[in-house]
Amino acid sequence: MDVPASRPDPATLEADPSAWDVFVASTALAPYLQATPWAEVKARNGWRARRVVVGGPAGTVGCQLLTHRIGPLRWSVGYAPRGPVAAGLDEEAVHRWTGALRRAAVEARLSHVVIDPEIEAGGPELDWFRTAGWRSCPSPQPARSRWIDLAMPEEALWGDLRGKWRQYVQKARRAGIVVIEAGADRLDDFYAIYVDTARRAGFTYRTAATYRAVHHAYAARGRARLLLAQDASGQAQAALMLVGWGRRIVEPYGGMTRAGAESRANYLLKWEAIRSSRDAGYAVYDLWGLSHAGIEQFKVGFGGREVDYIGGLELEVRPLVRRAVQAAQAVRVGVARRRLDRERPGVGEGGEP
Repeated sequence: MDVPASRPDPATLEADPSAWDVFVASTALAPYLQATPWAEVKARNGWRARRVVVGGPAGTVGCQLLTHRIGPLRWSVGYAPRGPVAAGLDEEAVHRWTGALRRAAVEARLSHVVIDPEIEAGGPELDWFRTAGWRSCPSPQPARSRWIDLAMPEEALWGDLRGKWRQYVQKARRAGIVVIEAGADRLDDFYAIYVDTARRAGFTYRTAATYRAVHHAYAARGRARLLLAQDASGQAQAALMLVGWGRRIVEPYGGMTRAGAESRANYLLKWEAIRSSRDAGYAVYDLWGLSHAGIEQFKVGFGGREVDYIGGLELEVRPLVRRAVQAAQAVRVGVARRRLDRERPGVGEGGEP
């Protein structure tokens, strides 16, 4: 991770949301889930946010920590999605930040804290976290992704697509599909496509208000894009919601209709999302998750490189409370899975969910 020339004061970053957002945007990865708009989105569901930041010789390290109370208990759980964020990282910085986080967790009466840092596997960082007291756990966010380098000329980006993918893009164009950048007034179209895709592919989805809140929070900072691929009649056949922070843009939500699968609208949509994000000044296009073989095959065809993260990590603060929370979570997850199994009618065609 790059170390910036000037190091912001940790106390300022903890106290000032605007300063924190600037710091996150200045880092090499700039995870959008660590920006304050995400805290605004999660506040709707009872999550509270605070920041834990430390300085040191390697640079500034910190996180936006979200906490949620466990039912009627006095205890809460902590989660720093894609945290920590660092201007520079070494083993001493990990230990110092972990100590500050543990103290904050005790003060906030947390049973445990989970993180899923965007640190690539294969380096020494995982050992640093383990020696600081963290242990591996399932990652709430995707553990693998693909990044496309938008510094390449458009011709090189186009050439990075598989030949068949380029053919599908052209097929969609010949079919009269066009990609538009839509506003909040088309979120209902996006949601209808997303729900239809989720039911066919078997992944979970949330209420329309949730996606509206995400779009609103980031669009207010000029950091959300809603792209629709539609036919000549204006009927949307594929949709993507993109969220950016710093110089990276991510595609966390997207889907297509059955008609979109036939017309290959999703291929044209993805290409236009990549191309136009480069034109908008972003440096990296993050395809986000590779959750199963169909999605992975679809995304690999657009080029880039695969990124494997070190995965989820958990810091246990109150062992007895943590075990009670684990039991309650297991019951909740089991109920949710059974409900999903009853609701989903089966897996649809290949492509992007």
